[in-house]
Amino acid sequence: MKKILNHLFAHNKLTKEQSRTLLLEISEGKYNEAQVAVFMGVYMMRSVTVEELEGFRDALLELCVPIDFGGVTSTDLCGTGGDGKNTFNISTTTSFVLAGAGYKVTKHGNYGVSSICGSSNVMEHLGYKFTNDADTLRKQLEETNICLLHAPLFHPAMKYVAPIRRALGVKTFFNMLGPLVNPVQPSHQTVGVYSLELATLYQHLFQAHGRQCTIIHALDGYDEISLTDKAICFSDEGEQLVDAHSFDTETLNPADIYGGDTIEEASKILVNVLQDNCTAAQKEVVLANAALAINNMSPEKSLVECKLIAQESIESGKAYKSLDQLVQMSN
Repeated sequence: MKKILNHLFAHNKLTKEQSRTLLLEISEGKYNEAQVAVFMGVYMMRSVTVEELEGFRDALLELCVPIDFGGVTSTDLCGTGGDGKNTFNISTTTSFVLAGAGYKVTKHGNYGVSSICGSSNVMEHLGYKFTNDADTLRKQLEETNICLLHAPLFHPAMKYVAPIRRALGVKTFFNMLGPLVNPVQPSHQTVGVYSLELATLYQHLFQAHGRQCTIIHALDGYDEISLTDKAICFSDEGEQLVDAHSFDTETLNPADIYGGDTIEEASKILVNVLQDNCTAAQKEVVLANAALAINNMSPEKSLVECKLIAQESIESGKAYKSLDQLVQMSN
């Protein structure tokens, strides 16, 4: 590690293979916490390259617990986090809206590291029991249109990194890896990122592997469609700039989509949205994100058409039914 750190401190980059090998060695517990923390700190000071990110991703996929759903068409809605905005769990809520609308969702998630509440925190609070048993997850996906892939159960090699990330409490390059290492490697994905630079890296990686992906970055820093400002979306169809009017709604204030200060508050918002017992702003931001994710799965439909599909999922009770049934099945 000393040699690698000196190499990086001299403003040099790692090759794809060097990055892969180094992360494999970290996962084996070859280096102490101080060395790993300093290594992670390098990428807080400078940007990760495409080659480095690809190498890190390849290492995690090589080590992950494999799961195969037999080529089922599914999507994942997973942001990088790290935007510092502390919204409620929009992508998790949106996932159940898609499930209620009949789309298969293989949701990859984790506990919050640089935020109060990650998707796994919310789902655990609501009574969901995590598993990496393929048959159980397959049955959940078949019956509720959604299954949850709790990252620590699929990436056990990262147990050496998890306490360091928690101790640091800030975003690291591991935030960038989360959406890239879903063990299912779903056919479709809607990903929110906290910077335009990272959006460009993601676009390269997803296109290189033939995945149907929409990458989102709100111009005011959110890693999702926030409706507080314009957002740029990258997909196979090219780049497009969207705003509240693209979804036939009004611009929101940041306070409208605040997630609260506790896991309990965040969980309550998720349930309230799915039960259609929320504020208009909370519902609209979920519908906008759902519309974009549905458009990624069904590009022939307009964003407004996709929003209406999402709206029916909530108002018919199907979105909440997916959540309720999934929690019950997990127990």
